[in-house]
Amino acid sequence: MVELLHLHHFIYNILILVFSTMITWLSIPSILHVARSRHLYDDVGHFRKQHDHGIPRLGGVAIFVSFTITTLLFSIIDKALPVSYLLIACIILFTMGLKDDLSGVNSSTKFFIQFIVAAILVLLGDIRITSMCGVFGIFQLPFIPSAIFSILLIMLIINSFNLIDGIDGLAATTGIIVNLSFAILFMYIKQYELAAVGLAMTGAVIGFLRYNITPAKIFMGDTGALLIGLVSAVMAIKFIGVSRLTGSHLPTITFAPALTTAILIGPIFDTLRVFILRIFSGKSPFEADRNHTHHRILGLGLNHLQTTLCLSFINLLSIAIVFIFSSLSNSFLIILIFSMSLMANWIITFCLRSKERENIALRNFFA
Repeated sequence: MVELLHLHHFIYNILILVFSTMITWLSIPSILHVARSRHLYDDVGHFRKQHDHGIPRLGGVAIFVSFTITTLLFSIIDKALPVSYLLIACIILFTMGLKDDLSGVNSSTKFFIQFIVAAILVLLGDIRITSMCGVFGIFQLPFIPSAIFSILLIMLIINSFNLIDGIDGLAATTGIIVNLSFAILFMYIKQYELAAVGLAMTGAVIGFLRYNITPAKIFMGDTGALLIGLVSAVMAIKFIGVSRLTGSHLPTITFAPALTTAILIGPIFDTLRVFILRIFSGKSPFEADRNHTHHRILGLGLNHLQTTLCLSFINLLSIAIVFIFSSLSNSFLIILIFSMSLMANWIITFCLRSKERENIALRNFFA
């Protein structure tokens, strides 16, 4: 009986993944046709753009449609996740992202809408970090600190995906790694509704990636990047919460905070790094530049696909290391993951200096 139930869930999950993938895959050609006929192209004149010809940036529309339809069709109704609030948040963020992709939205409006979306999820949907699980000696969080921290965390993750969407395939590949990882973990701890949401997003992005691998035919735009960031944030917060649930048939994962950090380390580390550097340079943390990790790797001579594979490998390596050293404390593992990211960034800096000076020397590590 148990084996039959497991087979049922396996087939159900495969259907979600395939269905979501096919919706995106089949809808993008129509979106490309409309975008080309209406001349809805990316801003090729912007200094951060990596392409010399116009490319439609409405791929997020297909991702949104696929994710929404799949979630409504396949979501398991229980109390693990308030799907209504999640979809309301997605619709609001989609509307703002679509306007930004078509005509632009100023940064203050973006952050206000993101705050509203995060507040809906935290205050109405009760999707928040209630315990730090002993990380740095912190356990249960009172409601107000919990709500504030959760809102800020959701906004950070949303923006981090938007910021890494600078080269072909990177944001999509990262979105697949993140949401598929959480989906597999939710299946392991028997949280099938949450797994269904993660798989719906994974499939939607897989279908999009077919058209976004170099040479890209379409970009996801803010519409897609913000949506992936939102769902990834919800998956992260729910995973930390439900992984502590105990029961006679419920596996637990004691290193969930460290594992969540490893899964999201790519976009989060890059966002924190560029924000800190901009502040130390006397600039606004939201001022655009070409100092993201993917820009720096491109500067070494790698192409878009190689850069994406390189950063994806580092992401997967971080996840593997947490599993290998899972017996260690969450605090130590989180420090270890960030230390690895700092070391990788240091190596990139060394390589850039060596290339610029045409000389490999130890001093290139330091200045």
